[in-house]
Amino acid sequence: MPPMPLVPPLVQQLIDLLVAAPPLEGYLVVGAILFAIGAWGALVRRNAVVVFMCVELMINGVNLTLVAFADYLPNAGGLGASYAVLVIAIAAAEIAVGLAIVLAVFRTRRTVNVDEVTSMRG
Repeated sequence: MPPMPLVPPLVQQLIDLLVAAPPLEGYLVVGAILFAIGAWGALVRRNAVVVFMCVELMINGVNLTLVAFADYLPNAGGLGASYAVLVIAIAAAEIAVGLAIVLAVFRTRRTVNVDEVTSMRG
């Protein structure tokens, strides 16, 4: 007599479906959507802080793609995740320098609107 299964087959199929990794295309679509929203926001918005946030969305879309390829490629060896960490560090430095420039411009011009700032002279 075979042993009685601990979980009914239908429940086991549901658990397997929930635990299964989504396909690579799902990650790529979400990454492309993040990048497109960020690019649209960086081109349309005029507030410098919002533009920086949109650039961060674009960087996060690229990072998602890097990590997805690192997970799905058998010989990647974790390079995608390590590149993503490098990109996050560079993005943090970019935001620090960018916000310092925005604060300096705001102190002299009293605006962070990118259309009103036409030269970097004080």
